[in-house]
Amino acid sequence: MKYLTIKQASKLLHVTPLTLRNWDKKGIIKPYRNPANNYRVYRLDQIENFLRRLESSRAQQTRRKIDLF
Repeated sequence: MKYLTIKQASKLLHVTPLTLRNWDKKGIIKPYRNPANNYRVYRLDQIENFLRRLESSRAQQTRRKIDLF
């Protein structure tokens, strides 16, 4: 199991670490905590799953667009 720091996870998601902290507060994506220092860590598969959900959500939104002339 590979774990990522908040900085590494934020780079993969193209957001700031502050955004990840805010998402944690809102329950959008929950980090694990390092038992030694209580730092936020994210599982790589968790981040990949989140990215897949974002992509599928974006794909659904583009299908819903209607062009009005």
